[in-house]
Amino acid sequence: MSSKDANRMALRVILIALAVAGSLELLWLVRKPLSWIVLALFLAVAMSRPVDRLGQYIARGHAIALSYLLLFAVPILIAALIIPSIVSGADDLASEAPGYVKDLQTSVQKNKKLKKLDAQYGITEKLQEEAGKLPAKAGDAANVLKDIGFGVVNSVFSALTIMVMSVFMVSGGRAWVHAALNTIRDDERRERVERALATSANAVGNYVVGVIIQMTIAGLTTFIVLTILGVPFAAPLAVLMALLDAIPLVGATIASVIILVITLFVDFPVATIAWAIWAVAYQQIENYLIQPRIQSRAVDVHPFVVLVSVLFGSSLFGIAGALLAIPVAASLQIGIREYLVYREGQRVAAVIEPPPAGNASDVVLPAGVAGT
Repeated sequence: MSSKDANRMALRVILIALAVAGSLELLWLVRKPLSWIVLALFLAVAMSRPVDRLGQYIARGHAIALSYLLLFAVPILIAALIIPSIVSGADDLASEAPGYVKDLQTSVQKNKKLKKLDAQYGITEKLQEEAGKLPAKAGDAANVLKDIGFGVVNSVFSALTIMVMSVFMVSGGRAWVHAALNTIRDDERRERVERALATSANAVGNYVVGVIIQMTIAGLTTFIVLTILGVPFAAPLAVLMALLDAIPLVGATIASVIILVITLFVDFPVATIAWAIWAVAYQQIENYLIQPRIQSRAVDVHPFVVLVSVLFGSSLFGIAGALLAIPVAASLQIGIREYLVYREGQRVAAVIEPPPAGNASDVVLPAGVAGT
């Protein structure tokens, strides 16, 4: 290789490396709108099923509007259920915290082991001291609520943007998909791509339905258990359990710990121990009975792939990434499987395909036959 060719190759490698680095930097800068687009696509695929069902009875435009109005009403109803309870509960906690701590002290004094630990570490004394400071911290709480309010406004803006993009995708998605498929000239390849897309959309829809069923079961059982135990705000806590239960692997555990802390101020240690036993038991039932039965028909993904995809999704896009990890992994698996089947079919066809027939004049005859 001449020095001129070597310099040209080195320049090409440098330009490619710069282009890749620039593309990655650009993707990092626009990661937020890209994540919105991914969420909007997921929402559009999930909403396509109810839109299609309603479209059988009313015009498609009306079906889209009605479906998204119902979807938008869900967080409003949840907020109307949770926010008043949180506000009143915070006021009650600030005023009654000293009494709760006194009850906790009484329970600790009745238990020898807890009494020994309290004497060693001074836990109840510290709780009593902090509880006395709560009413004076109302001003700080107002500032915190103001910051939370700004965060909620930003979240609402993001949610509305995602929802609007999703509406456009649902209304024009079929035309976009058909236009993209028409660019594929190979009929067999186009058929496989179309089948992979349909299977992925069906898997996403089944996954969403399965998650909703799982959330409903978690919320209802939590409400029943908390009502039996006499824990206040059973309905908001049940909604919290249902919402966090949608997060794979850790969501239900986080909600269980939050509720466990609340039971400390209700009927310690009876309610706390009862809830801890129920939470652990329900986690096992959900992980090994409810979730596999619900999701087995929706997605067929190996548990190791689920774990890895959730870790990567949560690292890249936070909670939204964790929620989308499983359907994305299922879609990738479907696409890879269709591609491998297509390549295997191409290989087999190339092996068994007979050679093209030529003209009679092109046939080479043996020497003895040629002269006859």
